[in-house]
Amino acid sequence: MSALSPTIPHILLIGLRGSGKSAIGARLAERLGRPFTDLDQATLALLGRTTVAEAWKATGQQAFRAAELRALREAMRSPQACVIALGGGTPTAPGASEHIRHESRHKRAVVVYLRCSPAELRRRLTGRIGPDRPSITGKDPLAEMDEIFRFRDPLYRGLAFAVIEDLGEDESIARIERVLAPMIAKPG
Repeated sequence: MSALSPTIPHILLIGLRGSGKSAIGARLAERLGRPFTDLDQATLALLGRTTVAEAWKATGQQAFRAAELRALREAMRSPQACVIALGGGTPTAPGASEHIRHESRHKRAVVVYLRCSPAELRRRLTGRIGPDRPSITGKDPLAEMDEIFRFRDPLYRGLAFAVIEDLGEDESIARIERVLAPMIAKPG
């Protein structure tokens, strides 16, 4: 087990729906001995809702994005170094990318982009997207992948310290640990 030095306390995982942020984040946090926050769940808790679709219907996408930013700020206020899996749209929330850049610049966060091609995302999500996940563009969630990828990929790349490309969970975790190794302080 290892822990990052106090200069880089939070690891933020970003990427599109289906990129593995939650699964990889939980496993990475366990390996590093850190708390894990799934920002989708934290946002739903703030809104008193159980699914993103329900939250969007009840409060609207704008209010959901504002709650995402609030949940991100709260998670990053933790005095203990955390692994935080952001919602796919969190960086698009008004003020979120600026907040992430600020925290990265001041060495309070390091951002890892789990980048998957639209074809890989469709493969991973086929048969797994239910009514609890709303469409972002009004199209079928699998059909909209290319459009969302084109819009968000430059934003995610601009925020990322490291980009992990089209890998499974084990390989992604190993790559993240290798990339962050220069920042990891060994216990003792």
